[in-house]
Amino acid sequence: MSSSSTPPSFTRPDLLRQLNQPIEWDLIIIGGGATGLGVALDGLSRGYRTLLLEKADFAKGTSSRATKLVHGGVRYLAQGDLGLVREALHERGLLLQNAPHLCQNQSFIIPNYEWWGGAFYILGLKAYDLLAGRLSLGPTTHIGKAEALGRLGNLRPAGLYGGVVYHDGQFDDARLAINLAQTGIELGGTLLNYVAVRGLLKDAHGQIAGVQATDQETGQSYELRGKAVVNATGIFVDEILQLDAPGSPRLVRPSQGVHLVVDKSFLPGHDALMIPKTDDGRVLFAVPWHGRLILGTTDTPVPESSEEPQALDEEIDFILRTAGRYLARPPQRHDVRSVFAGLRPLAAPQAGNGPTKELSRSHKILVSPAGLVTITGGKWTTYRRMGEDTVDRIIALGKLPPAPSQTARLRIHGAQATTDYGNHLYVYGSDQAALQQLIATAPALGEKLDPQLEFVRAEVVWAARHEMARTVEDVLARRVRVLFLDAAAAIRMAPTVAALLAGELGHDVSWQQQQLANFERVARHYLLR
Repeated sequence: MSSSSTPPSFTRPDLLRQLNQPIEWDLIIIGGGATGLGVALDGLSRGYRTLLLEKADFAKGTSSRATKLVHGGVRYLAQGDLGLVREALHERGLLLQNAPHLCQNQSFIIPNYEWWGGAFYILGLKAYDLLAGRLSLGPTTHIGKAEALGRLGNLRPAGLYGGVVYHDGQFDDARLAINLAQTGIELGGTLLNYVAVRGLLKDAHGQIAGVQATDQETGQSYELRGKAVVNATGIFVDEILQLDAPGSPRLVRPSQGVHLVVDKSFLPGHDALMIPKTDDGRVLFAVPWHGRLILGTTDTPVPESSEEPQALDEEIDFILRTAGRYLARPPQRHDVRSVFAGLRPLAAPQAGNGPTKELSRSHKILVSPAGLVTITGGKWTTYRRMGEDTVDRIIALGKLPPAPSQTARLRIHGAQATTDYGNHLYVYGSDQAALQQLIATAPALGEKLDPQLEFVRAEVVWAARHEMARTVEDVLARRVRVLFLDAAAAIRMAPTVAALLAGELGHDVSWQQQQLANFERVARHYLLR
């Protein structure tokens, strides 16, 4: 770890210069999603010299496309996986303590349309509360029909008996990923987006000794030596495994989850809705998020992984149809402001082809004969535990000297409790004051990016200077989140964002034009036509 007293630099040139140092890293992590960031933070908390390389942007893939829940997994409780639920509930509690600006207590209501529903769900969810222990977010309670209708606002009244209220966590996944990367740099780590690992270095004994990597922006290549190399690439773990041992069997079976974003008026209260049984045996959520409502998700096996998975019409219809059974005013296709799909990197069993909803959500750590450490499976809620377990395994292999993990109480960059959710800048946490100061010194940056939405120009400048944003998509998808909230508005904002970014990063008009073309090609898939 760095012992310098100078403030950490989030600028790309400063971070890239560290790749030119003739050093051996303790940890080299491939992948900048939830898993890789968790491993990096754990290693840094123990004092290891740590390098993380992400071929695209932080959380570009699955880690920005979640249901926005920090949860133990009510469905896993029903499946009897108490160990996974207990671990996830513990991690949920830690995450709400360590990143209170992005993670909050969210109440959920399960509507009861069967006379026995209240008692049935109360019984199960009381066990959920008990497993959470002292980190519980609140007790499960039963409410009557009138209160359920009053709190949810748009619930179908016919046949309703009442509801069960329970508590889980809600968060902003991509913003958390950015804050984790910032935290890692503040701890002395080197974390870089847009640096792709193209090959693995091996020593004379055939053991992994580092990586070959290329800066995606300049084409410059690097040979980077490391005591331990971690493959934390989520749905792309098999690509790195092939670099180690061509012909290796696939470890990941991708499953697609689709979400629709609609206006908050479809569920105007503060509570989320949980539909406990759908046609495919899953649960469906309607969750308030940044002043909108997320509906999801699906579980559709797909044959291969991709950076931009596409929602299928049948998935969209399934979500709208299921939500429509419970909402008095059902959402239609024309109400959808954005549709996004993510691929779950399920650690599939090596035999059998059962439904993906029955595959393990727990993580697995594998070590190849050459010493490549691969972590698969898991979910956002347990990212910290996944990191700790991975580094523990590396220590057990004798690759690093023992040192205790410090992440259970590690405050994440921006950590600051807030109650002012009416101001969308709350997600910046302790950075909010500096962002406001930026606007005060340059009032033009206080102008909105689009008259119909709340986001302002200063957020683009901030993303470039302090959050390692390099492209229009980085800003609109993962820093400001507009693409996930209102795809048409994101497309309208793109020219302004491109101009602001070009000014900050020193690019010309042709770069702006290329950026707009690239962004519109991606953003079209978030529009529901």
